[in-house]
Amino acid sequence: MITYLYWAVVFALTAVVLFGLGVKANKWKPGLIVSALILIIGWGAYTFHFQQIFVKRYGGVMTIHVPEGQRHISATWKDDNLWIENYNPKTNTCIFTEYSKGNVLEGKVIIKNCNPLMPRK
Repeated sequence: MITYLYWAVVFALTAVVLFGLGVKANKWKPGLIVSALILIIGWGAYTFHFQQIFVKRYGGVMTIHVPEGQRHISATWKDDNLWIENYNPKTNTCIFTEYSKGNVLEGKVIIKNCNPLMPRK
């Protein structure tokens, strides 16, 4: 919900600036430039800072897809970074993948001969 609220505020601010500068002041070029800057800064702030904070602390929205051929096992938070554990049955490995803010400096841990879905013999 907070994710939708954030984008509603960004788009409303963009519309107000575009309406104020473009329609009322008849200065379309500065209005378009400032509106584009607001959208770019809003996107950058969301992608590189707010997305995981919104999801973890305030119930935001985030979508992650499990890679083809893998099975999802678990997910956990470490600080503000999300760690996903998947299992690849073809290679018998567990893959822990970190999703950090802005998808920068992501970590990956591979455990060989993991086989978590089968009982031990």
